[in-house]
Amino acid sequence: MLKFLMLCTLAVASRAEIAEEEDVLVLKKSNFDEALQAHPNILVEFYAPWCGHCKALAPEYAKAAGLLKAEGSEIRLGKVDATEETELAQEFGVRGYPTIKFFKGGDKESPKEYSAGRQADDIVSWLKKRTGPAVTPLAEVTDAESLIADNEVAIIGFFKDANSDDAKAYEKAAEAMDDVPFAITSSDAVYSKFEVSKDSVVLFKKFDEGRNTFDGELTKDNLLAFVKANQLPLVIEFTEQTAPKIFGGDIKSHILMFLPKAASDFQEKMEQFKKAAAGFKGQILFIFIDSDVDDNQRILEFFGLKKEECPAIRLITLEDEMTKYKPESKDITAESITGFCTQFVEGKLKPHLMSQDIPEDWDKNPVKVLVGKNFEEVAFDPKKNVFIEFYAPWCGHCKQLAPIWDKLGEKYKDNSDIIVAKMDSTANEIEAVKVHSFPTLKFFPAGEDRQVIDYNGERTLEGFTKFLESGGKEGGAPAGDDDDDGESQDLDDADDLSDLEDGGEDEHDEL
Repeated sequence: MLKFLMLCTLAVASRAEIAEEEDVLVLKKSNFDEALQAHPNILVEFYAPWCGHCKALAPEYAKAAGLLKAEGSEIRLGKVDATEETELAQEFGVRGYPTIKFFKGGDKESPKEYSAGRQADDIVSWLKKRTGPAVTPLAEVTDAESLIADNEVAIIGFFKDANSDDAKAYEKAAEAMDDVPFAITSSDAVYSKFEVSKDSVVLFKKFDEGRNTFDGELTKDNLLAFVKANQLPLVIEFTEQTAPKIFGGDIKSHILMFLPKAASDFQEKMEQFKKAAAGFKGQILFIFIDSDVDDNQRILEFFGLKKEECPAIRLITLEDEMTKYKPESKDITAESITGFCTQFVEGKLKPHLMSQDIPEDWDKNPVKVLVGKNFEEVAFDPKKNVFIEFYAPWCGHCKQLAPIWDKLGEKYKDNSDIIVAKMDSTANEIEAVKVHSFPTLKFFPAGEDRQVIDYNGERTLEGFTKFLESGGKEGGAPAGDDDDDGESQDLDDADDLSDLEDGGEDEHDEL
């Protein structure tokens, strides 16, 4: 009997409470399964201690954990140092930092990717939507007031008949959105309190006009479009926290105003920008970037801007191909911005392609220096085979490649048929080549057909030599067919500016 009691005591001791830091469970391979048993609904962040995005998320993540714990929720937040717990990271397919996954009902096989914003309220709201009903019933005025007070944005459906077609369409819309709480009421008192006289849907928010009432045919798609058009401020500041909302949304056309907050006319220009934004709600996202913030300098570089050139306006589309536009006027007035956006919407703008001036000694060294202004004549010279590295000055992988690329240039400096070149793609853009990651290596073989071949082989002198000697066949693929090897600094679509915002020169959020 004594032996049995001792074994029981040991068993309990082996399941000692999982360590917590600021209400966040510290998870390891040794306690992960135990955590899922004890807390069936758990959000887990896989992070790296050096990751800038992870550091920025940490206080909001801890705040969300504290809010849930304080209200007695069964949902818990956990974190895994993926640089230490490499087996766990590999098991759950972690390829970048932070990666956040939701394990519902203790299910370890198919966790759900977290897809909302990185502020505490966003995290809590997303988790509640994932674990509770899509629509919360509101019986009392105080319930409605609490919902509105506790959330940056909240949607209330006012329906006398909760089983009507409109109410059902409303519920379907609610099920399709994770980041905003939806509620429903048929209470006369709630109708009266919020001055609603007939069945309708109202979006309440803590910014701009305060509330928006849906107007039109009540369908799931129409409701979703209404919410997406109104859930963000007319002008949203670009920060680590707002980046997921900016890039994760359906609006892929963004106009950016670069302006120092410390400027004496900051408020005046912001009012002009906001005034113009009202006319393009749901079409173009209006974003403000504080050009004095150190972490934003890489974004300025990306647009070919310097601090002293701000204030400035730029427009970017993040569809299949990233395209930038620059207004002709430097004026920051509602009138000029409205005109610029109208031209864009009507398809009357030409993309803005950056180019440095051609250096006097661009062809002095074995590796030739290309810019936008001399790219065409060099790359598409029908008598030359041209191998080009498209790089970014801050890219760690580009820095590693530099000495090898110089050796390649040296090897072929006396070859009259082959040119080895490089181009800074943060300061130069060309219509013929879209660069999505750094370094990108492309081969332009001799001939009149303007062929482009992507290099996918080893980044070694031997690999490059075999490629060139084979005429671009060994280690190459037609442009557009390549698979990224995972080693380059990603700039694709939604990650382009959010990655650029990370301030550390050699700090990467990728594995």
